[in-house]
Amino acid sequence: MIAFILGTSDGRKLLREINKFTDDILLSTATTYGGELLKEYKYRYLNTTPLNKEELKKLLKEKKVRVLVDLSHPYAIEISKNAMDCCDDLHIEYIRYERKAVIDKYKENKNVKFIKKIEDLSFYLKDNEGNILNTMGSNKIKDILDLNLPNRIIHRVLPTKSVIEKCVDLGIDIGDIIGIKGPIGYDLNLAFLKAYDIKVMLLKDSGEKGATEEKLKSALDLNVQCYVLERETINYKNKFSNEEDIINYLECKYFK
Repeated sequence: MIAFILGTSDGRKLLREINKFTDDILLSTATTYGGELLKEYKYRYLNTTPLNKEELKKLLKEKKVRVLVDLSHPYAIEISKNAMDCCDDLHIEYIRYERKAVIDKYKENKNVKFIKKIEDLSFYLKDNEGNILNTMGSNKIKDILDLNLPNRIIHRVLPTKSVIEKCVDLGIDIGDIIGIKGPIGYDLNLAFLKAYDIKVMLLKDSGEKGATEEKLKSALDLNVQCYVLERETINYKNKFSNEEDIINYLECKYFK
């Protein structure tokens, strides 16, 4: 059995290709919503809840997985670390697919600052009184709120019941929540920035398919200051960033 940890749209495209060879597949995603997106694909087992390292290890062992493909989000570092440890313990091949970063070309732009952790924003934003648009995702909201910034912060999040409830439970005013499914193009980004009079945008480098450049270009065209949370660097043993390459690798090694 081949296992996939899914966290981006790249995973669904790869799964479609692998379905041409087999349905002996285990899928793992952290949310029910993620599972709903997989209904059209063929697989033997689907997990839709977050797994800690021991739970993942138990699942891989029970299902007799021989190779695990990690397509979790580039910022889901703990998931990747746990997956690598489990594969080492069980002598399973670990393969990482990660979207290429697209933001390096903006490092010389005066309106783009790179931060290593959310706490760095306290220093950079101490004298900024403008509205902030947070596009880092719901998992970073509490960290941002814990900074106790005086600014109005608009949070753009996935419009699922659990995410909206999380925002409300954290005390966010409903008027400061934008619920929308991405990726979001240049024009719509521009409209949001204008409508909410945004002066600062917070974002991750989610790659080309995450429409990272569309966010940046719209913000820079309006002279909005951008703060980008850098990806943590991990020494992956077997990493791909090209879809065709990983498909060819899996086909040649496991399906011929």
